[in-house]
Amino acid sequence: MTIQIDETLLNILGIAAGVLILSGWVEQIIKGYKTKSLKDVSRYLMIFISGGSILWLVYGIIVEDIYIIGTNISAIFLMMTVFFMKRRYDKASKMNFRKI
Repeated sequence: MTIQIDETLLNILGIAAGVLILSGWVEQIIKGYKTKSLKDVSRYLMIFISGGSILWLVYGIIVEDIYIIGTNISAIFLMMTVFFMKRRYDKASKMNFRKI
């Protein structure tokens, strides 16, 4: 039995999946900006998810899927934002700790 899926429905599914995945990173960036702390974000989490996003990006390019490509380029950009914020805030936190 083969299931037929309308291309429009498939596009909506791809867009919805991308929005859901990226929303978590946006929320983390907003929270980190407000608190000036990302100490609870694991470096390993970011490394593994970055690696997965890079592999998904390569896959998306190979199969020429614009939704996979767009989502993973956006995810890599957001993860880099979190990484640089984490690095900056961790460094500032260490400097403030030394002053005490």
